[in-house]
Amino acid sequence: MATFHAGQQTHQAVLPQRPALEFDSADTPGNRDETGFEGRKAPGVEHVRGEIIGGSPATGDVTPAREGREKGREARAVDPVVFVLDRHGLPMQPTSPARARKLLSCGRAVVHRHTPFVIRLKDRTVERSQVDGVELGIDPGSKHTGLSVFTARHGNRRGLYHVELTHRGAQVRDSLARRASYRCGRRSRNVRYRPPRFCNRARPEGWLPPSLRHRVDTTMTWAVRLARWAPVVAVHVELAAFDTHALSAGRPLEGVEYQHGTLHGTEIREYLLAKWGRACVYCGTTGVPLNVDHIRPRSRGGSSRVDNLAIACAPCNQAKGSHAVEDFLRHRPKVLARVLAQAKAPLRDTAAINATRWELFHALKAEFPTVVHASSGGRTKWNRQRARLPKSHTLDALCVGQVGTVDQHPADVLAATATGRGTYSRTRADAFGFPRLRLPRQKRFHGFATGDLVRAIVPTGTKAGRYTGRVAVRTRGTFNIRTAHGTVTDIHHRHVRLLQRADGYAYITRKENTRA
Repeated sequence: MATFHAGQQTHQAVLPQRPALEFDSADTPGNRDETGFEGRKAPGVEHVRGEIIGGSPATGDVTPAREGREKGREARAVDPVVFVLDRHGLPMQPTSPARARKLLSCGRAVVHRHTPFVIRLKDRTVERSQVDGVELGIDPGSKHTGLSVFTARHGNRRGLYHVELTHRGAQVRDSLARRASYRCGRRSRNVRYRPPRFCNRARPEGWLPPSLRHRVDTTMTWAVRLARWAPVVAVHVELAAFDTHALSAGRPLEGVEYQHGTLHGTEIREYLLAKWGRACVYCGTTGVPLNVDHIRPRSRGGSSRVDNLAIACAPCNQAKGSHAVEDFLRHRPKVLARVLAQAKAPLRDTAAINATRWELFHALKAEFPTVVHASSGGRTKWNRQRARLPKSHTLDALCVGQVGTVDQHPADVLAATATGRGTYSRTRADAFGFPRLRLPRQKRFHGFATGDLVRAIVPTGTKAGRYTGRVAVRTRGTFNIRTAHGTVTDIHHRHVRLLQRADGYAYITRKENTRA
């Protein structure tokens, strides 16, 4: 019997992993067991990939799925490692926080970087050390990307460090749309003629919109960074989570697709869970088994396209039956309007992933020519469930590719949010798109720039204390510091000491989702 385990949501950026959907539709006549398979065979992908019923995606061994889950051990949570560089700045094997403290206290190492924390040894080189190497897993997404640094020996993985990267592609898209509307509005008003310039612009081969190019560039930036701080010997990347062609078709596409294995339907179920928030669309119930429901029943001419599919709990599914959704929700017009509007929502996030996956893969191949391995979203989910891990971007990155067991994972995750490095604009626009304010050309005052990580020690006065956080500079020399407990204003620059230059990201450490 093939089942899918569930977890809870612990972070706004991470989708929860509720009980997954059944392969059979809820509208199937005679389907009494709405939450299981009753010993039936579960469909999957082609046999040519070795993912046959009950077998492992990595080996293809014909083993009952229940036996595979019983063999999987629950990974323990450990402290994240500390990255180590030798005296020349070359990466060495990461070490534990306790050993890093000893190296710093005895003077053998110095702090190289604050976040992520990196130390540099004074008396050791790579040539005189044993470096086993680490591997990097990447789970790319439309809004968030998970990165996992781990060691792999004989198929057993041990997570060392996790980074959840939050993209700002939506902000880039909105900024470009706002700029275009300003320009269009200025041309249409009674002002001097501004000829359009979009007709004489040529796009090079492989061009991506700036909002999508941003996702590829930020992911590559962090892959290169982690390879600079740790000896990466292999990179595993998930190429696709959804197939928009299969989602839109709602039917087998022909050919060898009648040969199904254990991973068939994973993309559609995962998309529906993400689209409808892992809750019943009719009553909002969460934490219960959810079925695939046809908004317009097939008995009334409804298709199996993804825009006609929703998720519903068993009671709502049985109560709706073959009734039209308008009749079923006639006494709840707000719910009806929400369901019909959300059903037609575009596959924007799915299209973003599919548009950037191969660009990211080729960029990784160019940076790491011989150590990049691609995998599928269905294989990642199978590995994560077998390891009894909850759903998160970082744990998915730990389970990308061929995995035997997962022994440990970091208890804390570094959440890095792309904030940008400021703006090139020298003005601010008013409501009509015309410049109204001049900004200074200089971005750095008294040796500090907005976004730098600083520490301020104020000895006396009403604001006496010790403050660590991001600084917002002012020309008058008194700065604001945003700490974890709030913003402290008007701190004189002579009390401020630099910890780390602004690099375009905001950092926060949070706990990993450990509830399966």
